[in-house]
Amino acid sequence: MKQQLSLFEISEVATNSKNVVNVASVPQRSPFRYPGGKTWLIPTVRKWLAYNDRTAQHLIEPFAGGGIVSLTTAFEELAETITMVEIDDEVAAVWEVILNGKNKWLAEKIFSFELTLENVKSELGNPQKLVHDLAFCTILKNRIFHGGILAKGSGLLKNGENGKGIASRWYPKTLRDRILAIGFVKNKIHFIKGDAFEVMEQNIDNENTYFFIDPPYTIAGKRLYNHFCIDHERLFELTSLLKGRYMLTYDDTLEIRQLAAKYKLPYRTIPMKTTHHLEKNELIISDNFKWW
Repeated sequence: MKQQLSLFEISEVATNSKNVVNVASVPQRSPFRYPGGKTWLIPTVRKWLAYNDRTAQHLIEPFAGGGIVSLTTAFEELAETITMVEIDDEVAAVWEVILNGKNKWLAEKIFSFELTLENVKSELGNPQKLVHDLAFCTILKNRIFHGGILAKGSGLLKNGENGKGIASRWYPKTLRDRILAIGFVKNKIHFIKGDAFEVMEQNIDNENTYFFIDPPYTIAGKRLYNHFCIDHERLFELTSLLKGRYMLTYDDTLEIRQLAAKYKLPYRTIPMKTTHHLEKNELIISDNFKWW
């Protein structure tokens, strides 16, 4: 039976936090520079997955996004099998191509692409996109749009780093190498283009599954993602019913703390740095914290 804390205990443990992780110390596996990505959380995820000194049977990442947790899990053999789930058409196209399709084509397309405004407009303006074309355009936008944001309303970098404009985050060799490297572990990963809630419900009674749940946050989600509108209370209710292990991440707000208290989900605070190098706390919600 999983440990659940009283409301008093939940409020008490909420002040426990650790040191900010230097993301440069974590291997960069994803081709995305994903807004809200969890590279900084990887040391904590490793500890969570490795707690019982045995490899987890199955990891599900219902809101895959940039996929850093799934990819790290695959490369470091922290779980036997992994399921990534993503509902966004553009992000899903990237994972479909890398994991199930023309990953070598995508890698070479990126490597050989001449990054000019004219070529960018030609690629993005093409109305007849097949899935691999959509995947390339998604990576392109992610790398040349402000903050890597793919949501409607996002636009091209202007000055970028060191005045390099749209080229400041375009690293074709690095991107090619990452995509080709994923090809060596893709047999461990099952990708589903679909709804996070449905996949969680389908696996609700699976005691051998770990769930890493990183939904669009309540405050920043609207600005960062096309599919930002989710039922947060339903997610808490569903998480509370999971028979497997789970780690749920959220922004540290009164609303989220109240939902955690309502569904008796224990949590800790953990510090991180934003892209603007501001330190803030996020919440880690888990079925228990014996691994902490």
